[in-house]
Formats: sequence, structure tokens, C-alpha cells
Amino acid sequence: MAEFIIGTDISTDVPTIEVTINKDKPLPIGRQRFRLVVVDDSGNVSKADELIVIIADQDAPTAVLGAPSVVATGASFGLDGSKSFDVGGGKVVKYVWTYVGPER
Repeated sequence: MAEFIIGTDISTDVPTIEVTINKDKPLPIGRQRFRLVVVDDSGNVSKADELIVIIADQDAPTAVLGAPSVVATGASFGLDGSKSFDVGGGKVVKYVWTYVGPER
């Protein structure tokens, strides 16, 4: 078990770790990014792999937007909100879509 602090590396010699949450300082609601780098027995270091963990609000629903990661210029594509959820027991009944422009 490990208490993660933003930007602080935790090294282990096993391939799994539990993220221990302090009740006084829980992870903020929303998307939290974690990174893994591995080192082999010759000292070679991998490129980082990252993933997003969604910390869900207990009252409000959580939006999860899916889309293709690559789309050809001029091609249409779909957006998917079907993995959105409400851990508080509610049911998602409305989806509001907005194009907010290019990534900065």
C-alpha cells in the first residue's frame, strides 16, 4: 500500500501496488493520471505508460466520453457517452455535447 503524492515516484520490486487513500485527503473528484516506468535487470528504462482513473462523485453523475483516438481529415466520427454513470444510484438521462475547439 502506498500513499501517492503528485509528482513523487514510488519504486517497488513487484508489478502491482495499492493506492492508499487518506480519509482526510482523498483524491479529488475527476480524472487522475497515473504513470508507470519499468526498469529491467540491465538498467534499461522503459518509456512511460499512463492511464486515467476516474474518481466519481457520490452525488452527481460522472461523464465518460469515448471517441476514436485517430480520425482521417474530412472523415465523420462518433462520440460515445454510454459509459457515463452515477454511483449514487441515479440514472443518466440526458447528454449535452459541446465542441470546445483545438487542444492548446
